[in-house]
Amino acid sequence: MDNNNYLDIPVSIRDNYIYRFISVERLIELFERNKNGLVKPHEWKDPFENFIQKSKMKLPTGDIKSFDHDNCYGQCWTRKKVSDAMWRIYSPNEDAVRIRSTIRKVGESLSTALGNKAPSEAFIGKVLYLRDKKLTAFANDIFKTIDHPDAITLAKTLLIKRRAFSHEQEIRLLYFPIDVSKRSGDHYFYNVNPHTLIDQIMIDPRIKYEKFKQLREKIKNSTGFTGSIRRSLLYKLPPEFIEAQ
Repeated sequence: MDNNNYLDIPVSIRDNYIYRFISVERLIELFERNKNGLVKPHEWKDPFENFIQKSKMKLPTGDIKSFDHDNCYGQCWTRKKVSDAMWRIYSPNEDAVRIRSTIRKVGESLSTALGNKAPSEAFIGKVLYLRDKKLTAFANDIFKTIDHPDAITLAKTLLIKRRAFSHEQEIRLLYFPIDVSKRSGDHYFYNVNPHTLIDQIMIDPRIKYEKFKQLREKIKNSTGFTGSIRRSLLYKLPPEFIEAQ
C-alpha cells in the first residue's frame, strides 16, 4: 500500500496494534475460508456517521450530485486496547472475541489481494471525531474545488464521526472498486492468510474460567491457530486489592 493510501496515519504508527471484535463463529469462518469480509457503509450502526454519503454535494460547476454511497466497502478496527464499553457493545452476549493485528498488516492484506489496482482502490485511515459545527464545515468544504471527487476524497468522508463516538478510536479499511461487477452485494470478501493477519485472540473477560478453557480449545481445534489465545483480565483485581480484602 502506497503512502497516499494511509490517511492520517503517519509511518511512525503503522506497526501499532489495532483490534477488532467478532463472534466466535465469524472467527472460525475466517480461518476456514481464508477470506476477510468488508461491508457497505449503510450497514454501519450509527445512522448519522455516514451523513455526508447520504447528502447531496454541490460541485464547483454548480451541479448538485447525489453520492453513490453503495460503491464502497469498509471494515472497522480500533486502536483501543482496553475498554469495558467495547466489550459490552460488541459482545452483548459475552460470546465475542477480540482479534489483534497491526495497521500495516490490515492495510497490506487488502492491498496484496487487489494487486496493481490497490493504489486507486484500497485505503486505510484514522477516524477523526468532530463537533457538529466542524462536521458541517467539513461537509461544506471538502468538494468546493473538486469537479469529480476521486476515491481518496470519498474515503475521507468515511473517516469522520461525531465526538460521541470518540471512545471507539477507529481505524477503517476501505475499498472502492472501479469494476462495477465488484459492487454487487452488501459484502466483499478477499483472500487473506488469517495466521499472518492475526497474532492474538482475546476472549471475553466476563466468562467463567472453565468456559474460557473450553472455548480456547474449540478455537484451537477449529482454526489451527498457534498464537496467543487469552482471556481478558479487564475485571481482575490487582493483587494489592485482593490482599487488602
